[in-house]
Amino acid sequence: MEAFLISTGIVALAEIGDKTQLLAFVLAARFRKPVPIIAGILFATLANHALAGALGSWITTLLAPETLRWILGLSFIGMAIWTLIPDTFDEDEAKLARFGVFGTTLIAFFLAEMGDKTQVATVALAAQYQAFYAVVAGTTLGMLIANVPAVLLGGRIARRTPVRLVHLIAAVLFALLGIATLAGAGERLGI
Repeated sequence: MEAFLISTGIVALAEIGDKTQLLAFVLAARFRKPVPIIAGILFATLANHALAGALGSWITTLLAPETLRWILGLSFIGMAIWTLIPDTFDEDEAKLARFGVFGTTLIAFFLAEMGDKTQVATVALAAQYQAFYAVVAGTTLGMLIANVPAVLLGGRIARRTPVRLVHLIAAVLFALLGIATLAGAGERLGI
């Protein structure tokens, strides 16, 4: 349960102001059909984060626990720094309209999430907790928590959300997770 809750919270916070959230705003404004957009976000995130979670789980079979602990700890601290850097969004990522609303959202979200901080976080969380299903479910829920309101409420949320504060909170959580990992907090999990 811990892996699920931490994965959900970290990704939901890290996603605020992220390029995929900006993509959700653009798709909602362009298509004005929330159900297929939300379905596209769900399926793109499940596919993307399942691949990331599998990579994270696989990495644990390759590295010694002490090496993995250092890599994960430093990765979480790196994620803290990355979270403080604002994302930009290229509108060309949303120009796939020939695939319909669902298809456009599915493809655009899957591609936009490649190498994104929430995908990297999913790899690290899956390696940290060695709980593939809990992490993928948690990170997917975190993406939905951040993006569904963006689709449904659009501009009203964008104007009222203190993005910098949310990024700072997410960065602090990543940093704490990194420090805890370096200090050996994951040893009870076999890391």
